[in-house]
Amino acid sequence: MTTLPTSPAAPPIPREIKVLIAAAFVIALGFGLIAPILPQFAKSFDVGVAAAGFIVSVFALTRLAFAPVSGRLTTALSEPPVYVGGVLIVAVSTIMCGFAQDYVQLLVFRAAGGLGSTMFTVSAMSLIARLAPPEIRGRISGYYAGSFLIGNIVGPVVGGFLAVFGYRLPFFIYGGALVIAAAIVYLSLLRVRTSGQRGPRDARPAMGFATALKDPVYRAALVSGFANGWSNFGVRVALVPLFAAQVFDDGAALAGLSLGLFAIGNAVALTIAGRVTDRHGRRMPVLVGLTVGSVAMAGIGLTDHEVLFITLSIIAGAGIGFMNPAQQAAVADTIGREHNGGKVMAGFQMATDGGAILGPVVAGLIADHWGFGWAFAITGIVGLAGAAAWVRVAERQQR
Repeated sequence: MTTLPTSPAAPPIPREIKVLIAAAFVIALGFGLIAPILPQFAKSFDVGVAAAGFIVSVFALTRLAFAPVSGRLTTALSEPPVYVGGVLIVAVSTIMCGFAQDYVQLLVFRAAGGLGSTMFTVSAMSLIARLAPPEIRGRISGYYAGSFLIGNIVGPVVGGFLAVFGYRLPFFIYGGALVIAAAIVYLSLLRVRTSGQRGPRDARPAMGFATALKDPVYRAALVSGFANGWSNFGVRVALVPLFAAQVFDDGAALAGLSLGLFAIGNAVALTIAGRVTDRHGRRMPVLVGLTVGSVAMAGIGLTDHEVLFITLSIIAGAGIGFMNPAQQAAVADTIGREHNGGKVMAGFQMATDGGAILGPVVAGLIADHWGFGWAFAITGIVGLAGAAAWVRVAERQQR
């Protein structure tokens, strides 16, 4: 196993990144509230599994379409205002989802949220790549992902039980949580916009997407990002709740518990993943984590036993949690601290969103015609293909 040199004393985490970590928790907590009930809310308008899954995909579709614009906005305006604006757009669109009277309205409001989502995602990733010391990039990526996951541990469980009060209440709670997140960033992060090199405009040269594509590490990250989007952001959110509702009694509560325990598996893996990534490089955590997570996801569709279903959810979460800090750090390594990486981050986000778009639709169609077992099996194969992209990638010194 390759061991990368590390500095004797780890540098401190910048204050701006701590603010993003705190805001990530609030955002994830709200998202977790609606994740278990979103596909079921869509299905309540008398649509099929594929259409219910498309409610998840359309969010990613607008993220994909708007990602290049978000990268340019981040370069032109700096990260903080783009982040705040994006969170507020998602807040308004989420509240409107709670007022939706039919499937088309829900689809339109959910799609609008994707515009804001890519704004705060790309700007946050860009700011982390810009400010994170190279020696602790993996650790910071783990902390940032862990903040999301702690919110996801609580959110899906609460959201599943809130379903007994109707499908609309969680959307209003989530919208309020996003307003709080925007306020945290506005009051804390925007105050440093005009200080020195962190001014409203970034003077560093921008790295183009074509330049980044010449890097084999970045190309591998695009493939594994697509696979992760398909499985983690797509099928897990869209089809796992529908699978649980079909196979188990009290499926809504079990779906929320499953998503929460998936997040627990993530959180446990993240306690070591960031340090492993900083010490041993990016390749090994991605290979191991994505392989384990993909095999577990494939197994979910073959079980009709609650304990095994929960166990596989935890294992899948642990695998994805182990690979995510390495994948994020690898993209930041491509950019380095000397370049503006808005366009490169947007490209990586587009690959992830591409998987999140296709995953629920393709797997949903397979589930409609051949059953959930085949849908989850194909998801596992896509994940293993993402891991295979890293087999021949060489490690490098972070910069």
